[in-house]
Amino acid sequence: MFKDKTLFISGGTGSFGNAVLKRFANTDIGEIRIFSRDEKKQDDMRHELQENMPRVADKVKFYIGDVRDIQSVKNAMHGVDFIFHAAALKQVPSCEFFPHEAVKTNVFGTDNVLTAAIDEGVKAAICLSTDKAAYPINAMGTSKAMMEKVVVAKSRTVSPEKTKICCTRYGNVMCSRGSVIPLWIDQLSRGEPITITEPSMTRFIMSLEEAVELVLFAFENGQSGDILVQKAPACTIKTQAEAVCRLFGADETKIKVIGIRHGEKMYETLLTNEECANAEDLGNFYRVPCDKRGLNYDKYFVEGNVHRTQLSEFNSNNTQMLNTQQVMDKLMELEYIRHRMKKMGIHY
Repeated sequence: MFKDKTLFISGGTGSFGNAVLKRFANTDIGEIRIFSRDEKKQDDMRHELQENMPRVADKVKFYIGDVRDIQSVKNAMHGVDFIFHAAALKQVPSCEFFPHEAVKTNVFGTDNVLTAAIDEGVKAAICLSTDKAAYPINAMGTSKAMMEKVVVAKSRTVSPEKTKICCTRYGNVMCSRGSVIPLWIDQLSRGEPITITEPSMTRFIMSLEEAVELVLFAFENGQSGDILVQKAPACTIKTQAEAVCRLFGADETKIKVIGIRHGEKMYETLLTNEECANAEDLGNFYRVPCDKRGLNYDKYFVEGNVHRTQLSEFNSNNTQMLNTQQVMDKLMELEYIRHRMKKMGIHY
């Protein structure tokens, strides 16, 4: 499907972009365009590619730009076949303090990417969202919820045969840039106790590879306007912290509780009760189809559909809950964890 095609990744220097590169670099894809605003991260990525994957480094092209600037997006999108839109502000506390910046990137930036995609005749655009967009209580989640609304609304304006537009929603990605596990490992390496916000807080957990799998599933199976959700396991923050302590030989009793941060929830939701009315269970995924009705509501009072899908809200309290050993096993699958353990002289 990607043979000789051009893939555009917004926010491509982030954790997701790096995971996509590892997945696609040695395939028969034609070109991968990394679009971001940080020239230093682009330069680091470029040098790493030349050092570790010299045979395929020429496949990867770098474009400086910002999703907030539609012209810079359009300049990088000529000849693009597919888009993975990952650019976002996603730190909950910083978005709480600067909500207008979250709106500029997450809402207007998404609109710019999709407008450019439609104008340039891109075949498919997959946008990355978060569990925090479901029942949002913080600025980051609210901006991502509006991003999802933009995605669905845009899908109504263009024929899916011209440009298919879908959205993926997933939980916490372990060891992604700015996430908590790398912070904990840094604390342990300095001989400091791990800091956690609230022990009983639950979070979905998944790997970067699973995040890429969800996007590829949406690309191959999603219909325009869909929101695709992956069924992920979860654990408490305490369980996750204990797993990291055991892997790195630290004292679990010294875990320090610092209290809930700005805008944090006790649990996250991937599929809301309202979405369950029309959602479809696809095995390892849920599909939330776009509501295709128009604004002429009178019609639906006469021709309304009373059928409701028998699904219930899917959140990090009612999914499969992992114990400490299961979280340790999941962490050991990650290259980042194995690398940090080796660097610290730890054998597991």
